[in-house]
Amino acid sequence: MNFEPTEMQQQITEMIRNFGKTNIQPHVLEWDENQTFPAHLFKQMGELGLMGVLVPQQYGGSGLGYLEYVTVISEVARFCGAIGLSLAAHNSLCTGHILQFGSEEQKQRYLPRLASGEWIGAWGLTEPNTGSDAMNMKCVAQQDGDEWVINGTKCWITHGKSGDVAVVIARTGNVRDSHGMTAFVVERGTPGFSGGKKENKLGMRASETAEMIFDNCRIPASNILGQPGEGFIQSMKVLDGGRISIAALSLGIAKGAYEAALKYAQERHQFDKPIASFQGISFKLADMATEIMAAELLTMQAADGKTRGQVVTKQAAMAKYYASEVAVKTANEAVQVFGGYGYTKDFPVEKFYRDAKLCTIGEGTSEIQKMVIAREALK
Repeated sequence: MNFEPTEMQQQITEMIRNFGKTNIQPHVLEWDENQTFPAHLFKQMGELGLMGVLVPQQYGGSGLGYLEYVTVISEVARFCGAIGLSLAAHNSLCTGHILQFGSEEQKQRYLPRLASGEWIGAWGLTEPNTGSDAMNMKCVAQQDGDEWVINGTKCWITHGKSGDVAVVIARTGNVRDSHGMTAFVVERGTPGFSGGKKENKLGMRASETAEMIFDNCRIPASNILGQPGEGFIQSMKVLDGGRISIAALSLGIAKGAYEAALKYAQERHQFDKPIASFQGISFKLADMATEIMAAELLTMQAADGKTRGQVVTKQAAMAKYYASEVAVKTANEAVQVFGGYGYTKDFPVEKFYRDAKLCTIGEGTSEIQKMVIAREALK
């Protein structure tokens, strides 16, 4: 496997860095402090082809593979983890679910709007009492003629209030039956569908996280993705790609924190020389660089397998687990390199530090990833 950046990846990197310097970097602190979800930014990213990276060109997307997708998410996350998170959730979860399991009519209806950035997507699996225990969900959908009626609440949903369309997994059978859940597409404005509480978070504050509430929400049977009862199985496959997204997000945050620390360590002088010349600092930088490289190789390996159509459950879990832990460690060490300044909002590393933690929790905690890896290894 050759993971040297292709010409396309290099072009993507240059495009995002130019875009980010003008449209993201100047606003990062303001968006973070005010918890502003900059919906307009995602329209702009849609114009650049970043909202439908994996969507085939026939549906208005960029038609690229997972290696390019990893480049997109990691490069955006170098500027702001929250923007990277929202971009990842839109691409891999909502859009990705419709792309993988939607009918031709559904793809024609939804993918062009999602890929262009006209619509922002949400994806609803998690509930207040069923985080990792998804098969115990309480949100139910009951058939009523040619319609299904959804009742319940989803929480921790990226774009739960602002998303224009959501893929929602609801229970349509028995509790703990892996074939007892169904995936529905629900458009904003559908009676009975509303946004609930917006979470006040430690990090990723410019990425909206909110409840989705369903109160006798009627959905036509034509909005089912695949067949009734396939929702949970579909979700597990979608999460394989989603975990590559979080690995890429983690990688971008880690690189952003490392690059800030590397630059500062060469500029900051103590005892008449740059602090990078002290072994205590240089060894930190060495560990950070090595672990980031290892995380990148794991992420690219999973992305390469996904592009080839392989089952990457284990590889995606390994990449997500390792890269997310590296992001937290790297951001922590970056704050340490900056010393007291690293604890202030005048420098970027405190935000990388806050943002990184979500990567070890979202789309399956580190503990869940270990369970997946162990299960796959023991097969």
